[in-house]
Amino acid sequence: MADAAVHGTRRVLIAADKFKGSLTAVQVAERVTAGLRRVVPEVEVEALPVADGGDGTVAAAVEAGFERREVRVAGPLGDEVTAAFALRGDTAVVEMAEASGLQRLPAGVFAPLTASTYGSGQLLRAALDAGARTIVFGVGGSATTDGGAGMLSALGARFLDADGEPVRPGGGGLAELVRADLSGLDPRLGSVELVLASDVDNPLTGPKGAAAVYGSQKGASPHDVETLDAALAHFAKVLEGAVGARAAEYAVSPGAGAAGGVGYGALLLGARFRAGIEVMLDVLGFAPALRRASLVITGEGSLDEQTLHGKAPAGVAAAARAAGKEVVAVCGRLALAPEVLGHAGIRRAYALTQVEPDVSRCIADAGPILERVAERIARDVLL
Repeated sequence: MADAAVHGTRRVLIAADKFKGSLTAVQVAERVTAGLRRVVPEVEVEALPVADGGDGTVAAAVEAGFERREVRVAGPLGDEVTAAFALRGDTAVVEMAEASGLQRLPAGVFAPLTASTYGSGQLLRAALDAGARTIVFGVGGSATTDGGAGMLSALGARFLDADGEPVRPGGGGLAELVRADLSGLDPRLGSVELVLASDVDNPLTGPKGAAAVYGSQKGASPHDVETLDAALAHFAKVLEGAVGARAAEYAVSPGAGAAGGVGYGALLLGARFRAGIEVMLDVLGFAPALRRASLVITGEGSLDEQTLHGKAPAGVAAAARAAGKEVVAVCGRLALAPEVLGHAGIRRAYALTQVEPDVSRCIADAGPILERVAERIARDVLL
């Protein structure tokens, strides 16, 4: 698409994810809008904050018109926290990080062997109680590596040791598992469409599994990673005895290793795996917003190789390119060459570090700097 004068008709769609640690997706949209309008006051702007299933997913849904529902659930260490899910009609958006995310741990505290997804199961149950018939279960940013055992327990499953007692919470406790009983799962799960929304497609175990790839992010030592991987493999083996061959099939399915293996637990519940950003774009109403736009601005904190593998900006750019719409991106840090951006459907990326080389200042003053970046976009693209 060639650059064009605004003439009061050009419409910009801001569909960016959060700048993690600096700005929420909503704040990114607000700052970009302010910068654009400082240069082109008459520009029409539509904001549609996006997320890929990780932390910020519920906030994006609420911004798109879903109702925020709060409930008291167990945090990853078992202490009670207030978590939220989003509801519109009979569709719920549940974000596991709201209950079981790293954000729920005290600063500097990790619990790789004992953190549990029990609260995520309570969130799913709350969505069922609210009448949800379709549940988008966004996973990412977890503090846990328990294969979804805690979540399944909250929904009625039982995981017992040799004495017939419940195993200890967390991935470490799964090594003690002798018997799994899923017969008590909430019967409402059988009539609900459950969508596992994730930006990763790892299997449950092995060198590309939940513990090996993501355990260190949750404070796991190399020895902890070995312990957790073995415990998850044992978990799947015991479940195979309880529910049959599908337990083994799910363990190697794409998405099983997402969020410490909570993806595996979701697959056992009958979930359908989809790329998180694709699901969220559908849920948030991206397609009609895209039709109204002539320019799309997407972005996230760091545009790098990971962005190309299912992150929000890549999903937004792919959809926009398919619709013939021009896309530019904003970010804190840019680590992709122009030709790589072009292949992804992004005409050009604007980084905060291009305005302020000091990374610490970019993090501390991300909002004002992003406004200056948006002014550059307005001058380059809108005028």
